[in-house]
Amino acid sequence: MPTSCIDVMQDEAGTAAIKTIELDTMLGGRAVQHREPQGYESDKFLSYFKPCIIPMEGGFASGFKKPEEEKFETRLYICKGKRAIRVKEVPFSRSSLNHDDVFILDTEKKIYQFNGANSNIQERAKALEVIQHLKEKYHDGVCNVAIVDDGKLQAESDSGEFWVLFGGFAPIGKKATSDDDVVLETTAPKLYSINNGQLKLEDIVLTKSILENNKCFLLDCGAELFVWVGRVTQVEDRKTASAAVEKFIIKENRPKTTRITQVIQGYENHTFKSKFESWPVSNTAGNASTEEGRIKVTALLKQKGVDVKGISKSSAPVNDEVPPLLDGGGKPEVWCINGSAKTALPKEELGKFYSGDCYIVLYTYHSGDKKEEFYLTYWIGKHSLQEDQEMVFQMTNTLWNSMKGRPVLGRIYQGKEPPQFVALFQPMVILKGGISSGYKKFVEEKGLKDETYCADGIALIRVSGTSVHNNKTLQVDAVSMSLSSTDCFILQSKNAMFIWIGNSSSYEQQQWAGKVAEFLKPGVAVKHCKEGTENSTFWSAIGGKQNYTSKNVSTDVGIREPHLYTFSLRNGKLEVTEVFNFSQDDLLTEDTMILDTHSEVFVWMGQGVETKEKQKAFEIGEKYVEHAVAFEGISPDVPLYKVIEGNEPCFFRTYFSWDSTRSVIHGNSFEKKLSVLFGMRSEGGPKSSGDGGPTQRASALAALSSALNPSSQGKQSDERPPSSDTISFRPRVATSCCCCRTVQCFDCRGIS
Repeated sequence: MPTSCIDVMQDEAGTAAIKTIELDTMLGGRAVQHREPQGYESDKFLSYFKPCIIPMEGGFASGFKKPEEEKFETRLYICKGKRAIRVKEVPFSRSSLNHDDVFILDTEKKIYQFNGANSNIQERAKALEVIQHLKEKYHDGVCNVAIVDDGKLQAESDSGEFWVLFGGFAPIGKKATSDDDVVLETTAPKLYSINNGQLKLEDIVLTKSILENNKCFLLDCGAELFVWVGRVTQVEDRKTASAAVEKFIIKENRPKTTRITQVIQGYENHTFKSKFESWPVSNTAGNASTEEGRIKVTALLKQKGVDVKGISKSSAPVNDEVPPLLDGGGKPEVWCINGSAKTALPKEELGKFYSGDCYIVLYTYHSGDKKEEFYLTYWIGKHSLQEDQEMVFQMTNTLWNSMKGRPVLGRIYQGKEPPQFVALFQPMVILKGGISSGYKKFVEEKGLKDETYCADGIALIRVSGTSVHNNKTLQVDAVSMSLSSTDCFILQSKNAMFIWIGNSSSYEQQQWAGKVAEFLKPGVAVKHCKEGTENSTFWSAIGGKQNYTSKNVSTDVGIREPHLYTFSLRNGKLEVTEVFNFSQDDLLTEDTMILDTHSEVFVWMGQGVETKEKQKAFEIGEKYVEHAVAFEGISPDVPLYKVIEGNEPCFFRTYFSWDSTRSVIHGNSFEKKLSVLFGMRSEGGPKSSGDGGPTQRASALAALSSALNPSSQGKQSDERPPSSDTISFRPRVATSCCCCRTVQCFDCRGIS
């Protein structure tokens, strides 16, 4: 993903753009290219430099100084962003402060975080990560940290010391509007074709079919521009298109900081595709090509002597790897939906699912030394009735509410059972027909044949799983064409039970087939027959011998990297924003997030989310699945889960570097982060106005008095007062100030 960052002379910026194209050509012409202006970097760019980047003044050479030349300089920073944080140095002056933002004051002995009264909770939390970064980088990990809340007192000495550094306490002004605060609006996308450096507006509905593989196009979304490059366009055409876009920015009077993203046909990112009305999913650009690009990058870096350990990932799935499963030894309970009621299945029937029915599954278990945990799901058979599907959701949701939202709540369709669900049943068998009254009535009314499995009838059951997490066993049509050399089959007839062993089946499948046969008909003698040794009794039971497949059926399940999204609903349309290079820190307690692993979708909700919103989790998830089906090729029957903060299961946590100790920390995002990083808890002080209440002013006066009185120096903490060459003070009597209604402020009286 070549990237160029803009805060240089225009000719250097142009050179960077050209070199980016040349580098992309060396890598096979598939990389998405980004133009990143300083101060307006995309969240994706910033995610590679966690927790933040702090631009330095000057050019390349200014970054090199001898150690003896370095001298610590007090700096004031403003921090913005709830996930990808933007840090900018501002003048060390009280006039830089305001009530709306978060500031960090980095002094030689102490780092202060000033939280504006109107600042965002999440921005306060992210600023703490910046403090930790400053502490480790510039203070060798040893430095005191103080939190100063605008109008709320945390610690009197900290608040007082902070204001002394600014020459004394005084109200701070309103936030002045600057270029940094101008947020470009996202507009309805407009598509321009680019021919010989000329742009032409295409006034048509945006669909994938418009994009021709020998042309370049500009997609104007207001806040961001996308350049789409056809797969067979020449390098010179790509350079011409890049220059044309630069001219477009000037002509349309767009800020020079406008972000530009270039995508190649077949390798479009999610954001680009979502701008179109439709985008048919194709498998032409797969993992193999991605791996090819990684290999080329690895080779280039090796030529430069760069350590490339771990840079290349294999795209081949690891079949032997067991995914995270729920702890065994728990208690499974299963209910079949029967009209407006649910019927509990007896223990000996647990693991039998009928395709015409719907079920509620509750698994109660202990994870380590923790209290009871719950896995609650509902399973929907392929041939179940719509009213049963609606009823099973209502009943499961009622059960979830009665358990105060503690369980993980999942929706699972037949054929898309995830490993943790399958592993609960040893074995799990999906049979034809149904046992519910609703299914029986439906079959009777429609005059259909009731195919419900009978232990004394004829049935053919395919066994294709090899371990506890993929042992799905399915009843198929009892005809020889259903056989496959790669699997084992159980043939149940009126007089006998056979285990048919395909020549290409595994030992594990053969063992599992025996277990399934015992589960279906306990104590019955089973006859084993290898493929090619069948007798006439076997063939007659399935209507005679016919041709069947001997090849393994490819499921074409590629490995996809997981994605974490925030979302918003605008005019009924779901808009998702990706959180790049995500971590546990991005799960903010005030938010709802979507984790898409391609094989499962999780709707994660923080404890700070309102109860009414938590009830809408599945509505949100279903809207996202509809979106992902259209643009990402996800299955509409993908397992969908609702996960509440503090009750995350192991199969969710595996996508993060998870710290379980954070689950016991309560409070908002800022309080949680404070506890994690510094072992501190933020305790709200007395409420006061945004410009500082009486307690905060008294605190500032106490610290100021200490700074003015040399005799009190020995009573102070290890923190030294400001040096005389920075600020010198002149004692004066505290009187009322006509302009700020507090003690005499230095703005009014001056500093000597």
